[in-house]
Amino acid sequence: MQKPQCGSTEYSVRHDLDALPQSDIVTAHAVTRDRLAELAALARQEIPGVRATEHELAEFLRYDPDSIFMLCRGRNLLGGIAFLYLNCAGLDALLLDEFNLIQPPRQFLARPGEQAAAIYVWALVAQGRGAIGLGNVARMMREPRFRAADYYAQPSSAEGRAFLGALGFSPVPSFQPDLWWYQRPWNRMPELIDPAIRMNQFVEGSVADARH
Repeated sequence: MQKPQCGSTEYSVRHDLDALPQSDIVTAHAVTRDRLAELAALARQEIPGVRATEHELAEFLRYDPDSIFMLCRGRNLLGGIAFLYLNCAGLDALLLDEFNLIQPPRQFLARPGEQAAAIYVWALVAQGRGAIGLGNVARMMREPRFRAADYYAQPSSAEGRAFLGALGFSPVPSFQPDLWWYQRPWNRMPELIDPAIRMNQFVEGSVADARH
């Protein structure tokens, strides 16, 4: 998915991203090669300016198999989300507007399996109820490789900005135009508490609350 934009979605309930409940109705899992063409077509249809092809997605997926997820209800594809996992140099380059987001330089990306310094939402599209599957994606982003990394994104429309705001994102001062930031809840807590304990306290105390 070529541009860091949020596609159309009907999801409007205001909840912290890391507190979204998991769903049994809409599943989220790493995209498979046989669904790449369908996902690319959906992204081109729903996200202004995206011209992603199956080949381009396959090349990106080959570099990091955990970077693209699809949202499905049964076999029905409702959407997908693609991430760039940035290393420390990549995060600096993003904030300084020195990062080519259309063709991300490999030297700014965390190696497969390497702990990410930041998670950039490269593209997001969800039709109808597809967005409720984001709680399942959020759970995967709490795994050790990703849990210390904050999220960044650039909305492509007023709808995208409202959607990011509903998930706890806010604009962040940077040289990168219209950059939004989501700080992980356990990163907001006192540094004297062990990060794993902070994360467990938040997840156990908040996921149930997010259902209301």
